[in-house]
Amino acid sequence: MTSALPDTPANTLHRRAVYLPSVDKVLQEAGALIERHGRSRILRAVQSLLSELRTAALTHNEAKDEDAPCINDILKQVEVRLARQDSSKLKKMFNLTGTVLHTNLGRALLPDVAVQAVVDAMTSASNLEFDLETGKRGDRDDLVEELLCELTGAEAATIVNNNAAAVLLLLNTMAMGKEVIVSRGELVEIGGAFRIPDIMQRAGATLRETGSTNRTHLADYRNAIQADTALLMKVHCSNYVITGFTKSVELDEITALGRERNIPTAVDLGSGTLIDLEQFGMVREPTVREAIEAGADLVTFSGDKLLGGPQAGIIVGRADLITQIKRNPLKRALRVGKITLAALEPVLALYRSPELLTQRLTTMRLLTRPRTEMQQQAETLIPLVQQALGDAYQVQGAEMSSQVGSGALPVDQLPSFGIKINANPAHKLSNALGRLEKAFRQLPRPVVGRIANEAFCLDLRCLDGDQQEFIDQLAFLKP
Repeated sequence: MTSALPDTPANTLHRRAVYLPSVDKVLQEAGALIERHGRSRILRAVQSLLSELRTAALTHNEAKDEDAPCINDILKQVEVRLARQDSSKLKKMFNLTGTVLHTNLGRALLPDVAVQAVVDAMTSASNLEFDLETGKRGDRDDLVEELLCELTGAEAATIVNNNAAAVLLLLNTMAMGKEVIVSRGELVEIGGAFRIPDIMQRAGATLRETGSTNRTHLADYRNAIQADTALLMKVHCSNYVITGFTKSVELDEITALGRERNIPTAVDLGSGTLIDLEQFGMVREPTVREAIEAGADLVTFSGDKLLGGPQAGIIVGRADLITQIKRNPLKRALRVGKITLAALEPVLALYRSPELLTQRLTTMRLLTRPRTEMQQQAETLIPLVQQALGDAYQVQGAEMSSQVGSGALPVDQLPSFGIKINANPAHKLSNALGRLEKAFRQLPRPVVGRIANEAFCLDLRCLDGDQQEFIDQLAFLKP
């Protein structure tokens, strides 16, 4: 007979490790999990968990023999781990920051027609590169080129995966090994440290700055032209404004100079818009059609900003230059897939009826949402949020200012309304607002607001159509 181990601390830890069930015994009871997830995955999960428990048993002096988990406990832990692994890293969220086109939160939301088009493209074969008339291979750009030309007045168009790629491809095609003239006041940097000088260098072009930061004249462009000048370029400063003693050259003057010297003119409109935003009570933004009508040979702009579509970089302009761009080997590396094109086409089609955009295009609906509508919404939500938080916080309605975001219309503030939450000083909670912000982020559908002026603010501009889901999860709020 084997004698029992002496009751020493080391032997107690050893017994705890020994008392853990074997992998085979756990698997014998894991039928339901194996059926759902497959035996190989459950085997790995059980082996990993038992290894961790065994290590813990040999290192935690305060543990008791009876603390060793039973097989049922182990299977529950395995199930929790698998559920955590299977939860998507890309989550639906509530964007209550007040920034409509929030780069970190996915920018433009697609309208229903675009979502359905994406589903169709993902679940069936499509004529992505197949000409139904001839039965031969087609060009994927053909799916949206006609629409883009109709809406912008351009002769031709091509699509890549974002506007940075569009600028890179344009410069590499038109000016590799040559000079591009840009005003110093337009050497912009956008999010992610994307700078015009850097992208120009990567494209193999040489930047020739002209003018000064605040004032550039037509004579500056003229004097900067050299024998190896390949392009005149104008960059729309969509994410900042210089005021005071300033001067910039109008696009039609630059394009006239370009025609005189037989040098193409390119315009990077950045966020880009196809319509006059003033008709919706917003600050005016130059349109793509206006750039084409002013004589621009090539224009680049984004698909997921003011356009309200999927992430894409769009290049429109002269047919001969677009042909050159499409022949560049980089075009294949930067091209978009069927999902992007499926989403982009119906979004562009909505612009055929611009007066209906505030009803049909999600981005325009959110940008033009009436403040009174948000105030009524706040009146409904305030008592519910207060009930969820208890008396540790004070909840009230407040006037707010939203912004477009993603570098578009940087000085345009949109009158908005939302919920302002202050910590109750009587409770003396440590880091009360930080805890509150984190609690909202940890809800089943995370809520992102902003802390400003010693309050946690929830701007309701983008809480459109999902109000009941927001309300339903308040019960999980634990700051």
